[in-house]
Amino acid sequence: MIFSARIAPAAAALACIAASAFVSAQQEFPPPQGKGRVVVVASGLSGPPHYTTVSREIAQLGYDVVLFDGSAMEHTHGEAVKSAILQAQQMPHALPGKVALVGFSAGGGESLYYATQWPDLVVGVVVWYPATSFIKNVPGFVERLQVPVLMFAGEKDHYRDGCCTAENARSIADAAKAAGKPFDLYTYPKTDHDFVKDGAHYNAEAYADALQRTSATLKEYLPN
Repeated sequence: MIFSARIAPAAAALACIAASAFVSAQQEFPPPQGKGRVVVVASGLSGPPHYTTVSREIAQLGYDVVLFDGSAMEHTHGEAVKSAILQAQQMPHALPGKVALVGFSAGGGESLYYATQWPDLVVGVVVWYPATSFIKNVPGFVERLQVPVLMFAGEKDHYRDGCCTAENARSIADAAKAAGKPFDLYTYPKTDHDFVKDGAHYNAEAYADALQRTSATLKEYLPN
């Protein structure tokens, strides 16, 4: 089911979001039971179609998954991320309540940086090989963390001049742990960027492990 901008999110909630920061839901993947708690998926630069397989697999876990273009969220200072959350909460198969986010690469960086500051909307964030090099003030970022985070990174990831390296991920995770924030990081040896199924560097072992951990964590974030 493909969606366009005609999907009407809560008008009052979106009134303050600039039109330039609005992102349209690309696809909704309803859960097998018909309705479910909402998981917002933010794609990487390769675009939403690249992430339909993983979105469908997450939906099969019992969630209403709504897929967005993560690259369109960049440079909107978090407003596009919030727009996506508010739209997803209004989807036909969505149960009410807070959402979880699963972000990849560019969409992972946006989800990590902004959605983790909104405990009134978000229960937790899962990010796969997220963009992190733009986070220059790591202590300041960690201080603002208000929801739990699960992160995955590939040890061989040097995409976009090192935007998403395991080294960056460890620096952030170490700072978060030192500050007592709920932050879990798993890195995979011999694994490059975009190791998701259908990805340019698909790694079956890393993908299976990350998906299993994503599933277990989402059950904690959004219990039935």
